[in-house]
Formats: sequence, structure tokens, C-alpha cells
Amino acid sequence: MIEATAIDAVLRTLADPTRRAIFERVVNSDEITVVELTRGSGVTQGAISQHLKSLKQAGLVAERPEGRNVYYRAQPEGLVPLADWMSHYGVFWRERFANLKTLLKEIDP
Repeated sequence: MIEATAIDAVLRTLADPTRRAIFERVVNSDEITVVELTRGSGVTQGAISQHLKSLKQAGLVAERPEGRNVYYRAQPEGLVPLADWMSHYGVFWRERFANLKTLLKEIDP
């Protein structure tokens, strides 16, 4: 069975819409600094730093200090517990889609 604490950490972290938006910006960048994340976000630099701390603790981002800057990058393996958990429900969806396909064929032969 998948470790519940890892799934809980990822779900709890991504439940916050601001944190999800920050994570999306990190994912869409090779690396990005707090200053870059703060620009145009409407969120203070301190709040961005706190959200990044949560993302890091959940294993979703990694940091690389360089001089006075800290660069953040996405850690795709941090989503593995969530993806594994969701894969258990793939059977449910495949069955539903098969039923839908059958129904659509009946409606429009």
C-alpha cells in the first residue's frame, strides 16, 4: 500500500490555491527565484517564501543557493505518491469510459 503520510503531505500542500499557483510557476520554469515569483503575483515575498518552504517539505520543489539568490526547481518525483494513489482508481475510470463508449454506440450506431 502507498504510504499515507506522503500522499497527505502532497494533498495538503497542493490544497492551497496560492501554493498551487506558485508550484505551477516553478514547474513552468527551469529555475526561478523568490523575487521572480513575487513579481506580479500580488503576494508578499515573505508569503512566497513560506509557501516555497511548504512545497519543499512536501518534496515538490528543490532549492539551489547561488550567492544571494536561491533558485527553486520542480521535483517531479514529489508527485509520485499522488500519482500512485490515483492509479488505484484507474480501473474505475476505464470501466466507466467503456460503459460510455457502449452507450454512445447504442445511441448513434
